[in-house]
Amino acid sequence: MDPRDWVDPDSRVSKAPVDKTFRVFDPGQGLLLPPSLDDWLPAEHLARFIAELVDEHLDLSRIRAGYTEGRGAPPYDPRLMVRILLYGYTIGVRSSRAIEVKCSDDVPFRWLAAGAGPDYRAIARFRKRHLSALGHLFVQALALCQAAGMVSLGRVALDGTKVRANASKRKAMSYARMTEKEKVLAAEVSALLAEAERIDKAEDARFGKNRRGDELPEELRRRETRLAKIGEAKAALEAEAAQAARERAQARATDRGDDDDTAAGKGAAAAEAAAPKPKAQRNFTDPDSKIMLTGDGAFHQCFNAQAVVDADYQVIVATDVNTNASDVGNLMPMTEQTLTNTGQVPDQMLADAGYCSAENLERAAEFTDAHGTDFYVATGRRRRDEPPPVAPRGPIPKSATAKNNAWPAH
Repeated sequence: MDPRDWVDPDSRVSKAPVDKTFRVFDPGQGLLLPPSLDDWLPAEHLARFIAELVDEHLDLSRIRAGYTEGRGAPPYDPRLMVRILLYGYTIGVRSSRAIEVKCSDDVPFRWLAAGAGPDYRAIARFRKRHLSALGHLFVQALALCQAAGMVSLGRVALDGTKVRANASKRKAMSYARMTEKEKVLAAEVSALLAEAERIDKAEDARFGKNRRGDELPEELRRRETRLAKIGEAKAALEAEAAQAARERAQARATDRGDDDDTAAGKGAAAAEAAAPKPKAQRNFTDPDSKIMLTGDGAFHQCFNAQAVVDADYQVIVATDVNTNASDVGNLMPMTEQTLTNTGQVPDQMLADAGYCSAENLERAAEFTDAHGTDFYVATGRRRRDEPPPVAPRGPIPKSATAKNNAWPAH
């Protein structure tokens, strides 16, 4: 530090405070007129767009048609519930409990709900009860985007992402582990039942038979509950394995030219003989979810969400959620859903290597012949710093598929 910059602290002159006037702050001041939430929300706020979309453009008749019982307490207006759900999902708030809190804490939610505060149970029940109708609203919104010129379908892109389920992978158990644990718990329950019987007899002798002594010990009830859950999970896995075996056997029989009765018989025989793989898992909290590898390199309970997005305005034109960790089975179903939702076929469909298979490329070529859509599907992955592969030379082998040739399927 330059010695010339040094200042003796004792030589500093301190200024005396002045009688400063501050802006009025009176938390206890009452309001002459009641406040209006409408004044608190900016004119261009997203919540106003959601409200106008729901109130003036979306057809909620399918939701209203679900109310066929006149008795009971009045439910919340469907417009209110759809408003807060759409707004919440748009800004990334998907938890029913979080939406309940925001209906009291956040101005946009309070404005959309007109000051009402539905609890999380009502929000969750509404979503579950009207799940199909809410999905139909997506198609309505897409039609409005088309009418506004926001969907050109010149180029669309398909991709998938793993969506974490509201369940812990620690609540999942493999079929082999279920079988082992079921035997252990069954033995424990039998021992505890015998112990309960012995205790009941001793208490009958001590207190008399007029006193209650038929309750099972708490530990027994807990073990019986676990045993029942494991039994249900095993039965579900066995049913899934039987159904898969039935479908495979019937498909093979049909491909061989067997008649319907023969194919059905072979399917039934395969289902009866089917057994789950030892490593097949089922989650007790959310049985529909599956353990999948996610972007952080770890395995979690997840669903695989798919979306087709229009390139011009980033409008989602098709979407789906499934429990298969692989994307490969979604290329053609999502393409066909795009056609169903919009009534148009895209000029170009883009997809990464996760959707590439010989079967997909063949089906894509058939779709191109029928509708004219060009498919651009990556046939493999390479690192960003990796040089492009050298094209092979020589004649193409007769056994080569479109994927082997690394040709675009168009």
